[in-house]
Amino acid sequence: MERIKPTLPAISIFCIALLERIVYNMTVALGYTPTADSLGYQDRAFYLLDEHCFCAAPHVETVVRAPLWPFLIAGISLIVGRANIFDRLFLCCADAGTCVLIYLFARDLFNKRIGLVVGLIACIYPALFIYTGWMYTETLYTFLQTAICYCVFRIQRGGGTSKPLWILCGILLGLLSLTHPNGILICGLVILWAVFLIWRKRLPKRALINVALTTLIACAVIAPWTIRNYLASHRFVPVSTGAGEVLMGAYNDKTVKDKAFLGSWIRPGLAYPPGINPEGVKPPAPGSCQGHAACEVASDNTETAIAILWVKSHLNDIPLLMVYHLRNFFTPYTNEYDIPLNRFPTRHSTRIVLAMSETLPIPIFLLAALGLVVTQRKYWHEFFFAYLVVLGTLAEILFFYGNSRFRSPIEPILLLLAAGALWWLTQTTPGTLRWQLSQRSQRLTSTHKFD
Repeated sequence: MERIKPTLPAISIFCIALLERIVYNMTVALGYTPTADSLGYQDRAFYLLDEHCFCAAPHVETVVRAPLWPFLIAGISLIVGRANIFDRLFLCCADAGTCVLIYLFARDLFNKRIGLVVGLIACIYPALFIYTGWMYTETLYTFLQTAICYCVFRIQRGGGTSKPLWILCGILLGLLSLTHPNGILICGLVILWAVFLIWRKRLPKRALINVALTTLIACAVIAPWTIRNYLASHRFVPVSTGAGEVLMGAYNDKTVKDKAFLGSWIRPGLAYPPGINPEGVKPPAPGSCQGHAACEVASDNTETAIAILWVKSHLNDIPLLMVYHLRNFFTPYTNEYDIPLNRFPTRHSTRIVLAMSETLPIPIFLLAALGLVVTQRKYWHEFFFAYLVVLGTLAEILFFYGNSRFRSPIEPILLLLAAGALWWLTQTTPGTLRWQLSQRSQRLTSTHKFD
């Protein structure tokens, strides 16, 4: 019992979070069937099982979509069956794991009490759990990125000497990149973090060897899929294509002028009528690419070129578009096609969760802003990698488009900053509000005595 006792808080948070997410899936998301992107992930998983092919259609290989989530769906389906409820239960477990990581992070940064409070907040925070009922990659990506942040924090606390943690970090970085291509950016941020801390003498110079090891491990995890993509498309595709479609759907007249799509995304076919391309851009000629995967790469390049030409011809609209991106990103909740909250809006449980989604993020934003300020002096080195992750996410949404869904990977960081605000408001350790007030009171008392 004594061995289990230290882990009881983490186990309790995991169980509470898991129960809450199961209830959500059994009420709000009851009867959910995948469509749109979630159906694409499921189709690829089933083709893996039936045809041993990462395909978007029978016997047609594809390089669109990162592979990890379809492979996980395939593995789950092979073990327990193809009902999507099992995939969503897996996401429930992953998200409960995120809550535990938030608890551990806050506990190690501040203290056990603050960790418990923020861990329990994470359990009921809708910006985390609403994606467990939706078979997109947000939940899995958030878990892996939070695990990387905590791993980096433990490496830093240990002086960069723990080789197992560096190896684990490399594996997590590889899996993150295979979940979504922008995970590769996090690999670059880890290198930047390490170089900066070595320069600040917070890590020894020999840590560069471990950074190289971590990078090599991440590349080794990604490399087999990159080789597969090259064999399928005869092009260098590290993880997947798709950026061109996103850019073309984000940069067009409708995302600047149509109120329904301001700073958001619209299908390129709706933004640009079929057969009409900006001057100077030609679609791939029939027969110019061999194989479906090669044509996907060629089409991706064409779509990127169309988006770039639109930007060049609408430079005056770009600043306003960036404002729209930020506004959408920090909107508490954005209605999403195919999400259970939108699919089943009349359910009583849906109305409760929707009300929570539209209100609870606001106090978290305010506490996170306060935490960002009050933790600067004492904890900024510990938060430095988290700052880089937040800045990287902001850069991505400015470059692509804004949506509250894209805030999901940094929600744990916002909760940690909120924990910093709670620490500053409630604790008496040096640097907190109560400590500062007591110091001021003591100075005033000693001044009065002197007088």
